[in-house]
Amino acid sequence: MAEAIRMPLLSDTMKEGVIAEWHKKIGDTVKSDDIIADVETDKATMEVMPYVDGILLYIGVEKGKGVPVNGIMAIIGKPGEDFQSILDAENGGAVKPATNATAPAIPVSEPVAEPAKTEVAAQPPVAEIPEPGSDERIKASPLAKKLAEEKGLPIQAIKGSGDNGRIIKRDIDNYTPAVAPAPAPQPVPATQAASVAQAPAVVAAPLLPPAPAGTEGYTDIPLNQMRKIIARKLADSKFSAPHFYLTMTITMDKAIEARKAINEISPVKVSFNDLVIKACAMALRLHPAVNSSWMGDFIRQNHHIHIGTAVAVEDGLIVPVVKFADQKSLSQIANETNTLIDKAKTKKIQPQEFTGNTFTITNLGMMDIDEFTAIINPPDSCILAVGRIAATPVAENGAVVIRQLMKITLSCDHRSVDGAVASRFLQTLKAYLENPVTMLV
Repeated sequence: MAEAIRMPLLSDTMKEGVIAEWHKKIGDTVKSDDIIADVETDKATMEVMPYVDGILLYIGVEKGKGVPVNGIMAIIGKPGEDFQSILDAENGGAVKPATNATAPAIPVSEPVAEPAKTEVAAQPPVAEIPEPGSDERIKASPLAKKLAEEKGLPIQAIKGSGDNGRIIKRDIDNYTPAVAPAPAPQPVPATQAASVAQAPAVVAAPLLPPAPAGTEGYTDIPLNQMRKIIARKLADSKFSAPHFYLTMTITMDKAIEARKAINEISPVKVSFNDLVIKACAMALRLHPAVNSSWMGDFIRQNHHIHIGTAVAVEDGLIVPVVKFADQKSLSQIANETNTLIDKAKTKKIQPQEFTGNTFTITNLGMMDIDEFTAIINPPDSCILAVGRIAATPVAENGAVVIRQLMKITLSCDHRSVDGAVASRFLQTLKAYLENPVTMLV
Protein backbone atom coordinates (compact mmCIF):
# COMPACT_ATOMS: atom_id res chain seq x y z
CA MET A 1 0.00 0.00 0.00
CA ALA A 2 1.31 3.45 -0.90
CA GLU A 3 2.47 5.58 2.04
CA ALA A 4 2.59 9.36 2.35
CA ILE A 5 5.84 10.89 3.58
CA ARG A 6 5.01 14.01 5.59
CA MET A 7 7.00 17.07 6.57
CA PRO A 8 8.21 16.47 10.14
CA LEU A 9 8.25 19.08 12.91
CA LEU A 10 11.98 19.76 13.27
CA SER A 11 11.85 22.69 15.72
CA ASP A 12 9.32 24.25 18.08
CA THR A 13 8.98 27.35 15.87
CA MET A 14 8.81 25.55 12.54
CA LYS A 15 5.70 26.13 10.42
CA GLU A 16 6.99 24.74 7.16
CA GLY A 17 10.11 23.22 5.66
CA VAL A 18 11.65 24.31 2.37
CA ILE A 19 13.04 21.69 0.04
CA ALA A 20 16.70 22.64 -0.35
CA GLU A 21 17.54 19.67 -2.59
CA TRP A 22 15.88 16.55 -3.93
CA HIS A 23 18.09 13.47 -4.13
CA LYS A 24 15.48 11.27 -5.79
CA LYS A 25 13.07 11.78 -8.66
CA ILE A 26 9.72 10.26 -9.55
CA GLY A 27 10.15 6.65 -10.64
CA ASP A 28 13.34 6.06 -8.64
CA THR A 29 13.64 3.07 -6.36
CA VAL A 30 13.87 4.22 -2.75
CA LYS A 31 15.20 2.29 0.22
CA SER A 32 14.31 3.08 3.82
CA ASP A 33 17.78 4.46 4.57
CA ASP A 34 18.16 6.52 1.38
CA ILE A 35 18.48 10.29 1.72
CA ILE A 36 15.74 11.61 -0.53
CA ALA A 37 15.79 15.32 0.31
CA ASP A 38 17.44 18.10 2.28
CA VAL A 39 14.94 20.26 4.17
CA GLU A 40 15.76 23.80 5.27
CA THR A 41 14.13 24.78 8.55
CA ASP A 42 14.34 28.02 10.49
CA LYS A 43 17.40 26.72 12.35
CA ALA A 44 19.34 24.38 10.08
CA THR A 45 19.31 22.12 7.02
CA MET A 46 18.21 18.59 7.80
CA GLU A 47 18.61 15.47 5.70
CA VAL A 48 15.50 13.36 5.57
CA MET A 49 15.01 9.77 4.60
CA PRO A 50 11.94 7.53 4.46
CA TYR A 51 11.46 4.46 6.60
CA VAL A 52 9.82 2.54 3.78
CA ASP A 53 11.04 0.82 0.63
CA GLY A 54 9.41 1.26 -2.77
CA ILE A 55 9.11 3.49 -5.80
CA LEU A 56 8.86 7.26 -5.53
CA LEU A 57 5.42 7.82 -7.03
CA TYR A 58 4.76 11.46 -6.20
CA ILE A 59 6.65 14.59 -5.18
CA GLY A 60 4.65 17.36 -3.55
CA VAL A 61 6.72 20.45 -4.34
CA GLU A 62 9.71 21.50 -6.38
CA LYS A 63 13.10 22.45 -5.02
CA GLY A 64 12.95 25.81 -3.24
CA LYS A 65 9.27 25.48 -2.32
CA GLY A 66 7.85 24.98 1.16
CA VAL A 67 5.72 22.24 2.66
CA PRO A 68 3.69 22.89 5.84
CA VAL A 69 4.49 20.76 8.86
CA ASN A 70 2.65 17.43 8.47
CA GLY A 71 1.95 18.18 4.83
CA ILE A 72 2.62 15.55 2.20
CA MET A 73 6.11 15.78 0.76
CA ALA A 74 6.04 12.61 -1.29
CA ILE A 75 4.35 9.26 -1.72
CA ILE A 76 6.17 5.92 -1.94
CA GLY A 77 4.58 2.65 -3.02
CA LYS A 78 4.63 -0.18 -5.53
CA PRO A 79 5.21 0.41 -9.26
CA GLY A 80 2.04 1.73 -10.90
CA GLU A 81 0.12 1.83 -7.61
CA ASP A 82 -2.77 4.30 -7.45
CA PHE A 83 -2.10 6.98 -4.85
CA GLN A 84 -4.74 9.52 -5.87
CA SER A 85 -6.98 8.54 -2.94
CA ILE A 86 -4.25 9.70 -0.53
CA LEU A 87 -4.15 13.12 -2.18
CA ASP A 88 -7.93 13.33 -2.36
CA ALA A 89 -8.21 12.58 1.35
CA GLU A 90 -5.56 15.20 2.11
CA ASN A 91 -6.96 17.99 -0.05
CA GLY A 92 -10.63 17.10 -0.36
CA GLY A 93 -10.37 16.84 -4.14
CA ALA A 94 -8.32 15.70 -7.07
CA VAL A 95 -4.73 16.84 -7.15
CA LYS A 96 -2.44 16.69 -10.14
CA PRO A 97 0.90 15.18 -9.22
CA ALA A 98 3.92 17.43 -9.58
CA THR A 99 6.13 16.64 -12.54
CA ASN A 100 9.39 17.40 -10.84
CA ALA A 101 8.88 16.89 -7.15
CA THR A 102 10.97 15.57 -4.41
CA ALA A 103 10.21 12.99 -1.84
CA PRO A 104 9.72 13.91 1.80
CA ALA A 105 11.77 12.15 4.31
CA ILE A 106 12.02 11.30 7.89
CA PRO A 107 14.08 13.74 9.97
CA VAL A 108 17.66 12.82 10.49
CA SER A 109 19.37 12.89 13.81
CA GLU A 110 21.24 16.12 13.27
CA PRO A 111 21.15 19.20 11.04
CA VAL A 112 23.91 19.70 8.55
CA ALA A 113 25.75 22.52 6.88
CA GLU A 114 26.13 22.37 3.12
CA PRO A 115 27.68 20.44 1.59
CA ALA A 116 28.06 18.02 4.48
CA LYS A 117 25.40 15.36 4.99
CA THR A 118 23.83 14.11 8.19
CA GLU A 119 22.56 10.86 9.63
CA VAL A 120 19.08 9.97 10.79
CA ALA A 121 18.31 9.43 14.44
CA ALA A 122 16.30 6.29 13.83
CA GLN A 123 17.80 2.93 13.03
CA PRO A 124 17.92 2.33 9.29
CA PRO A 125 19.71 -0.76 8.02
CA VAL A 126 23.44 -0.52 8.52
CA ALA A 127 26.22 -1.64 6.27
CA GLU A 128 28.59 -3.93 8.11
CA ILE A 129 32.24 -3.49 7.19
CA PRO A 130 34.60 -6.35 7.85
CA GLU A 131 37.63 -5.35 9.87
CA PRO A 132 40.89 -6.46 8.27
CA GLY A 133 42.42 -9.37 10.09
CA SER A 134 39.35 -10.01 12.16
CA ASP A 135 36.15 -12.00 11.86
CA GLU A 136 34.30 -9.31 13.76
CA ARG A 137 32.13 -7.00 11.65
CA ILE A 138 31.87 -3.26 12.22
CA LYS A 139 28.44 -1.58 12.23
CA ALA A 140 28.31 1.58 10.15
CA SER A 141 25.70 3.43 8.13
CA PRO A 142 26.16 3.54 4.35
CA LEU A 143 26.82 7.29 4.49
CA ALA A 144 29.45 6.88 7.23
CA LYS A 145 31.17 4.15 5.22
CA LYS A 146 31.22 6.33 2.10
CA LEU A 147 32.58 9.38 3.94
CA ALA A 148 35.27 7.32 5.66
CA GLU A 149 36.41 5.97 2.30
CA GLU A 150 36.43 9.43 0.72
CA LYS A 151 38.46 10.89 3.58
CA GLY A 152 40.77 7.91 3.85
CA LEU A 153 39.90 7.37 7.52
CA PRO A 154 40.46 4.04 9.31
CA ILE A 155 36.85 3.23 10.15
CA GLN A 156 38.03 0.42 12.44
CA ALA A 157 39.55 3.08 14.73
CA ILE A 158 36.39 5.19 14.91
CA LYS A 159 34.08 4.73 17.89
CA GLY A 160 30.41 4.71 16.99
CA SER A 161 27.94 6.86 18.91
CA GLY A 162 24.80 5.40 17.36
CA ASP A 163 22.64 2.62 18.73
CA ASN A 164 24.62 -0.48 19.67
CA GLY A 165 27.86 1.28 18.77
CA ARG A 166 26.84 1.98 15.20
CA ILE A 167 29.13 4.41 13.36
CA ILE A 168 27.21 7.33 11.86
CA LYS A 169 28.09 10.46 9.90
CA ARG A 170 28.65 12.52 13.05
CA ASP A 171 31.38 10.12 14.18
CA ILE A 172 33.20 10.55 10.86
CA ASP A 173 32.96 14.35 11.06
CA ASN A 174 34.19 14.44 14.67
CA TYR A 175 37.02 11.93 14.26
CA THR A 176 40.45 13.40 14.81
CA PRO A 177 43.60 11.27 14.44
CA ALA A 178 45.90 11.27 17.43
CA VAL A 179 48.39 14.12 17.24
CA ALA A 180 51.04 15.55 19.47
CA PRO A 181 49.63 17.93 22.06
CA ALA A 182 49.60 21.57 20.99
CA PRO A 183 51.61 24.08 22.99
CA ALA A 184 49.75 25.72 25.83
CA PRO A 185 48.09 29.01 24.87
CA GLN A 186 49.76 32.17 26.12
CA PRO A 187 47.84 33.94 28.87
CA VAL A 188 46.11 37.20 28.01
CA PRO A 189 47.83 40.21 29.63
CA ALA A 190 45.88 41.63 32.53
CA THR A 191 45.62 44.98 30.77
CA GLN A 192 43.71 43.28 27.97
CA ALA A 193 41.45 41.14 30.12
CA ALA A 194 38.50 43.49 29.93
CA SER A 195 38.61 43.61 26.16
CA VAL A 196 38.53 39.84 25.64
CA ALA A 197 35.48 38.79 23.63
CA GLN A 198 32.67 37.94 26.01
CA ALA A 199 30.53 36.06 23.51
CA PRO A 200 30.90 34.30 20.19
CA ALA A 201 32.03 36.59 17.40
CA VAL A 202 29.36 37.62 14.97
CA VAL A 203 29.53 36.83 11.28
CA ALA A 204 30.96 39.65 9.16
CA ALA A 205 28.53 41.12 6.65
CA PRO A 206 29.47 41.01 2.96
CA LEU A 207 30.82 44.22 1.48
CA LEU A 208 28.36 46.42 -0.43
CA PRO A 209 29.32 46.42 -4.12
CA PRO A 210 29.94 49.92 -5.52
CA ALA A 211 27.21 51.33 -7.75
CA PRO A 212 28.13 52.77 -11.14
CA ALA A 213 28.73 56.51 -11.01
CA GLY A 214 25.52 58.54 -11.13
CA THR A 215 23.20 55.58 -10.75
CA GLU A 216 20.86 54.37 -8.04
CA GLY A 217 20.04 50.80 -7.23
CA TYR A 218 19.19 48.19 -4.67
CA THR A 219 19.30 44.47 -4.04
CA ASP A 220 16.27 42.44 -2.98
CA ILE A 221 17.34 39.61 -0.67
CA PRO A 222 14.93 36.65 -0.47
CA LEU A 223 14.01 35.62 3.06
CA ASN A 224 15.30 32.27 4.22
CA GLN A 225 13.37 30.21 6.75
CA MET A 226 15.46 31.41 9.70
CA ARG A 227 14.90 35.09 8.88
CA LYS A 228 11.16 34.52 8.40
CA ILE A 229 10.88 32.91 11.82
CA ILE A 230 13.01 35.60 13.50
CA ALA A 231 10.77 38.30 12.02
CA ARG A 232 7.53 36.60 13.02
CA LYS A 233 8.64 35.46 16.46
CA LEU A 234 10.18 38.74 17.59
CA ALA A 235 7.38 40.85 16.13
CA ASP A 236 4.87 38.73 18.05
CA SER A 237 6.94 39.17 21.21
CA LYS A 238 7.45 42.92 20.82
CA PHE A 239 3.83 43.75 20.04
CA SER A 240 2.11 41.26 22.32
CA ALA A 241 4.30 41.35 25.44
CA PRO A 242 4.38 44.72 27.29
CA HIS A 243 8.14 45.20 27.66
CA PHE A 244 9.84 47.25 30.33
CA TYR A 245 13.57 47.66 30.85
CA LEU A 246 15.89 47.86 33.86
CA THR A 247 19.56 48.83 33.51
CA MET A 248 22.28 48.23 36.10
CA THR A 249 26.04 48.78 36.23
CA ILE A 250 28.25 45.93 37.44
CA THR A 251 31.79 46.42 38.78
CA MET A 252 33.74 43.58 37.16
CA ASP A 253 37.19 43.99 38.77
CA LYS A 254 36.83 40.90 40.96
CA ALA A 255 35.24 38.96 38.09
CA ILE A 256 38.28 39.68 35.92
CA GLU A 257 40.61 38.49 38.70
CA ALA A 258 38.46 35.40 39.35
CA ARG A 259 38.30 34.48 35.66
CA LYS A 260 42.08 34.70 35.37
CA ALA A 261 42.53 32.40 38.39
CA ILE A 262 39.86 29.98 37.16
CA ASN A 263 41.44 29.67 33.72
CA GLU A 264 44.77 28.71 35.27
CA ILE A 265 43.21 25.44 36.44
CA SER A 266 40.12 24.99 34.28
CA PRO A 267 40.31 22.27 31.57
CA VAL A 268 38.50 24.66 29.22
CA LYS A 269 38.71 28.43 28.88
CA VAL A 270 35.96 30.18 30.82
CA SER A 271 34.66 33.39 29.24
CA PHE A 272 32.93 36.36 30.84
CA ASN A 273 29.75 35.18 29.15
CA ASP A 274 30.08 31.86 31.00
CA LEU A 275 30.32 33.77 34.27
CA VAL A 276 27.14 35.66 33.38
CA ILE A 277 25.32 32.40 32.52
CA LYS A 278 26.30 30.86 35.86
CA ALA A 279 25.37 34.00 37.81
CA CYS A 280 22.00 34.26 36.08
CA ALA A 281 21.23 30.61 36.72
CA MET A 282 21.98 30.92 40.42
CA ALA A 283 20.00 34.18 40.70
CA LEU A 284 17.03 32.55 38.96
CA ARG A 285 17.03 29.81 41.58
CA LEU A 286 16.49 32.51 44.23
CA HIS A 287 13.95 34.45 42.13
CA PRO A 288 11.71 31.85 40.43
CA ALA A 289 9.18 34.46 39.31
CA VAL A 290 11.73 35.63 36.70
CA ASN A 291 12.17 32.05 35.46
CA SER A 292 8.61 32.00 34.15
CA SER A 293 6.45 32.05 31.02
CA TRP A 294 3.21 33.84 30.24
CA MET A 295 0.72 31.17 29.17
CA GLY A 296 -2.32 33.30 28.37
CA ASP A 297 -4.57 32.49 31.31
CA PHE A 298 -1.87 31.47 33.79
CA ILE A 299 1.82 32.00 34.56
CA ARG A 300 4.13 29.00 34.48
CA GLN A 301 7.07 29.11 36.89
CA ASN A 302 9.66 26.65 35.66
CA HIS A 303 11.42 24.48 38.23
CA HIS A 304 14.31 23.80 35.86
CA ILE A 305 16.70 26.51 34.67
CA HIS A 306 17.67 26.39 30.99
CA ILE A 307 19.73 29.38 29.83
CA GLY A 308 19.69 30.34 26.15
CA THR A 309 22.57 32.33 24.66
CA ALA A 310 21.96 34.24 21.43
CA VAL A 311 24.52 33.45 18.72
CA ALA A 312 24.86 35.28 15.40
CA VAL A 313 25.16 32.94 12.42
CA GLU A 314 25.34 33.58 8.69
CA ASP A 315 21.58 33.40 8.11
CA GLY A 316 20.43 35.21 11.25
CA LEU A 317 20.29 34.31 14.90
CA ILE A 318 20.00 31.10 16.90
CA VAL A 319 19.77 30.50 20.65
CA PRO A 320 21.57 27.36 21.88
CA VAL A 321 20.41 26.34 25.35
CA VAL A 322 22.50 25.23 28.34
CA LYS A 323 20.17 22.89 30.22
CA PHE A 324 20.14 22.85 34.06
CA ALA A 325 22.75 25.60 34.10
CA ASP A 326 22.41 26.15 37.86
CA GLN A 327 23.61 22.59 38.47
CA LYS A 328 26.77 22.86 36.35
CA SER A 329 30.22 24.17 37.12
CA LEU A 330 31.78 27.04 35.19
CA SER A 331 34.03 24.68 33.24
CA GLN A 332 31.04 22.50 32.33
CA ILE A 333 29.11 25.56 31.14
CA ALA A 334 32.11 26.76 29.12
CA ASN A 335 32.61 23.39 27.47
CA GLU A 336 28.93 22.98 26.63
CA THR A 337 28.61 26.54 25.35
CA ASN A 338 31.62 26.15 23.05
CA THR A 339 30.22 22.92 21.66
CA LEU A 340 26.77 24.39 21.06
CA ILE A 341 28.15 27.52 19.40
CA ASP A 342 30.29 25.42 17.06
CA LYS A 343 27.28 23.28 16.14
CA ALA A 344 25.14 26.38 15.57
CA LYS A 345 27.68 27.95 13.22
CA THR A 346 28.10 24.74 11.21
CA LYS A 347 24.35 24.02 11.16
CA LYS A 348 24.83 20.77 13.02
CA ILE A 349 22.88 21.82 16.08
CA GLN A 350 19.96 19.52 16.91
CA PRO A 351 16.43 20.69 17.81
CA GLN A 352 16.72 19.65 21.45
CA GLU A 353 19.82 21.84 21.73
CA PHE A 354 18.10 25.11 20.78
CA THR A 355 14.72 24.65 22.46
CA GLY A 356 13.44 24.62 26.03
CA ASN A 357 14.97 27.93 27.21
CA THR A 358 13.51 29.54 30.34
CA PHE A 359 15.76 32.64 30.28
CA THR A 360 17.95 34.15 27.57
CA ILE A 361 21.20 36.15 27.49
CA THR A 362 22.36 38.24 24.53
CA ASN A 363 25.87 39.67 24.65
CA LEU A 364 27.28 42.38 22.36
CA GLY A 365 30.23 43.29 24.54
CA MET A 366 32.65 41.85 22.00
CA MET A 367 31.32 44.41 19.51
CA ASP A 368 32.23 47.32 21.83
CA ILE A 369 28.54 48.02 22.57
CA ASP A 370 28.19 49.84 25.89
CA GLU A 371 24.55 48.93 26.50
CA PHE A 372 21.40 48.01 24.58
CA THR A 373 17.90 46.62 25.03
CA ALA A 374 16.74 43.27 23.65
CA ILE A 375 13.40 41.84 22.60
CA ILE A 376 12.17 39.01 24.82
CA ASN A 377 12.73 35.54 23.39
CA PRO A 378 9.47 33.56 23.85
CA PRO A 379 8.50 31.64 25.87
CA ASP A 380 10.77 33.45 28.37
CA SER A 381 9.54 36.32 30.50
CA CYS A 382 12.93 38.06 30.49
CA ILE A 383 16.10 38.52 28.43
CA LEU A 384 19.38 40.01 29.65
CA ALA A 385 21.37 42.29 27.33
CA VAL A 386 25.07 42.47 28.23
CA GLY A 387 27.39 45.28 27.15
CA ARG A 388 31.17 45.56 27.14
CA ILE A 389 33.51 45.83 30.10
CA ALA A 390 35.15 49.25 30.06
CA ALA A 391 37.69 50.99 32.29
CA THR A 392 35.76 53.91 33.81
CA PRO A 393 36.63 56.64 36.33
CA VAL A 394 34.56 56.19 39.50
CA ALA A 395 34.34 58.34 42.63
CA GLU A 396 35.02 56.26 45.77
CA ASN A 397 35.59 57.67 49.26
CA GLY A 398 36.32 61.11 47.91
CA ALA A 399 38.86 59.91 45.34
CA VAL A 400 38.65 59.02 41.65
CA VAL A 401 39.62 55.45 40.84
CA ILE A 402 39.46 53.37 37.65
CA ARG A 403 36.99 50.47 37.73
CA GLN A 404 36.09 47.91 35.08
CA LEU A 405 32.35 48.47 34.58
CA MET A 406 29.78 46.49 32.62
CA LYS A 407 26.21 47.60 31.94
CA ILE A 408 23.38 45.09 31.73
CA THR A 409 19.75 45.65 30.77
CA LEU A 410 16.93 43.28 31.66
CA SER A 411 13.91 43.29 29.34
CA CYS A 412 10.82 42.02 31.15
CA ASP A 413 7.29 40.93 30.21
CA HIS A 414 5.13 42.99 32.56
CA ARG A 415 2.34 40.43 32.34
CA SER A 416 4.36 37.91 34.33
CA VAL A 417 7.18 39.88 35.99
CA ASP A 418 6.80 43.10 37.98
CA GLY A 419 9.42 45.80 38.37
CA ALA A 420 10.21 45.05 42.01
CA VAL A 421 10.65 41.34 41.28
CA ALA A 422 12.99 42.04 38.37
CA SER A 423 14.95 44.58 40.42
CA ARG A 424 15.59 42.10 43.22
CA PHE A 425 16.78 39.58 40.64
CA LEU A 426 19.26 42.12 39.25
CA GLN A 427 20.52 42.92 42.74
CA THR A 428 21.28 39.24 43.30
CA LEU A 429 22.91 38.93 39.89
CA LYS A 430 25.05 41.99 40.63
CA ALA A 431 26.18 40.48 43.95
CA TYR A 432 27.27 37.24 42.25
CA LEU A 433 29.21 38.98 39.46
CA GLU A 434 30.90 41.50 41.74
CA ASN A 435 32.02 38.73 44.08
CA PRO A 436 32.28 35.53 41.98
CA VAL A 437 33.60 33.42 44.85
CA THR A 438 30.01 33.34 46.16
CA MET A 439 29.06 31.25 43.10
CA LEU A 440 31.55 28.57 44.09
CA VAL A 441 30.24 27.82 47.57
